[in-house]
Amino acid sequence: MIIERDVPIKMDDGVILRADVYRPDTKAKVPIVMAGGPYGKGVKYQEHYKPLWESLLKMHPDILPGSEHRWLTWETVDPEIWVPWGYACVRLDSRGAGRSPGYLDIFSPRETQDYANAIEWAGEQSWSNGKVGLNGVSYYAINQWQVAALQPKHLSAMIPWEGAADQYRDWARHGGILSNKFMEIWYPRQVENVQHGNAKGPIDRWMGESATGPAKLSARELKENRADTLENFRIREMDDDWYESRSPNWDNVKVPFLSPASWAGFGLHPRGNFEAFTQAASKEKWLEGHPGRHEEWFYLEYGMELQKRFFDYYLKGEKNGWNKEPRVWVNLRRPFTDDVELRKESEWPLKGTKWTKLFLDAGGKGKLDWKAPKVKRAKEFRALTRGVTWRSPPLERETEITGPMVAKLYVSSSTEDCDLFITMQAFSDKGREVHFQGTVDPKTPLAQGWLRVSHRKLDEEKSEPWRPYHTHDDKQMIIPGEIYEVDVEIWPQCVVLPKGFQIALNIAGQDFDRPGPAVDAYVPSRGSGVFLHDHPTDRPKEIFGGKTTLHSGPKHQAHLLLPIIPKNRKSI
Repeated sequence: MIIERDVPIKMDDGVILRADVYRPDTKAKVPIVMAGGPYGKGVKYQEHYKPLWESLLKMHPDILPGSEHRWLTWETVDPEIWVPWGYACVRLDSRGAGRSPGYLDIFSPRETQDYANAIEWAGEQSWSNGKVGLNGVSYYAINQWQVAALQPKHLSAMIPWEGAADQYRDWARHGGILSNKFMEIWYPRQVENVQHGNAKGPIDRWMGESATGPAKLSARELKENRADTLENFRIREMDDDWYESRSPNWDNVKVPFLSPASWAGFGLHPRGNFEAFTQAASKEKWLEGHPGRHEEWFYLEYGMELQKRFFDYYLKGEKNGWNKEPRVWVNLRRPFTDDVELRKESEWPLKGTKWTKLFLDAGGKGKLDWKAPKVKRAKEFRALTRGVTWRSPPLERETEITGPMVAKLYVSSSTEDCDLFITMQAFSDKGREVHFQGTVDPKTPLAQGWLRVSHRKLDEEKSEPWRPYHTHDDKQMIIPGEIYEVDVEIWPQCVVLPKGFQIALNIAGQDFDRPGPAVDAYVPSRGSGVFLHDHPTDRPKEIFGGKTTLHSGPKHQAHLLLPIIPKNRKSI
């Protein structure tokens, strides 16, 4: 293996970015697997993310068989695996991060253009066969959607593994509500810490030097040399050109891609993967759904084989039959087990889906029923509490629920606005809650959705019966006491519930927070992980701390629209 450190790549404005290259020691020209971002190409996974690495090893002692994990970095491919497979691995420090100088502005148009420049550079190297594939998790997935829309000529295929796409809807403002807690924790720990010129940053063990470059900037200089992304999220309540410039134009995303999504990544990534599959212009695209922790399945044998086969077809030209594979791969989840069942499908939402309404009855303790209520009822709760929970009757048969969902609600408030936090749960016939390992929270419920009622306006052209699309461009305050119809998007999920289990729907005016002891998910968590919405200027108590009333009845047929998958149907 040939290893080259700090390789200079000149951008169109003259700035030099730095990359590490791992490639086979051969005269043959090879394809490239590339990742670029701000986490530091010289930051060792096992050191900088030690607790996560150790927990991954505990779950999977045989992770990455054949590798000694010598050159692992967070959420990127392992060169010890990929170089013997005949690929060059390129890791790029994005502008202002790691050993690349410049102004740090994550997901900005400038950063995206830099990535396109680097892709073209890689495709033109003497050792390259001209085909560049992008691969990586999270940040290294998000920016794939963006750069693909620029259509660099050497970009031949990509695997955005768990990657958000719409900067506004996927992670900045869920349903219009500022998602601040993740940014408050993630940005200082994983981005600011590795900013170029940070003398207190990590050490590049492979080079024996600072992973943040030779420059030593003061705290003031560092602050002046980076954008305040959370503040931009905070001051920009409505979707605008700033968010649009940091999100892909799906009409321009034409490169072949494999889009692996997490079933339990609520608050960050999965919406992007599912939207990409349904909206991107690419004619050669695949969708895959899996459970597990954020980066977990990326490094499992299943995930590695999936990535290799896809890239072997598109980057090496191997006739391995990938093009004949069904376009949607679903790893079915079942309660109280880590075992999954892989099923291949032809489309998303799944072919033959039976869209079924589960109606809310606001009377008494509240219940869900397959029949619409005949009596007008209302249920009031204080917004800043755990809200109210409705439960269905026990299921009469085993029931699969796979796909996107919608909660249609009729709401009034004692104040001029209110936030809705929707959580779908399930309980066994013995009352035990069904939960799964999520991105960070090990006890993630089935599904979640959010909406600020003043953001209820729909884009009728982009909306589907199973996926409302809110414009977020027209803030429509509400009149206290008036009833408003709203459609809340609930992110896709997948579960097979046994006979006798119950479906539950929790509706509150704050983040889902189940009773009982908290778990450590960067913050003490009881079901929502680190994806919390509690910024005081975005959610002042005088507006969002009132009383919310949910209405049901013949004229207010509030319901949860479920994607029920019949057993006897053709999946392909």
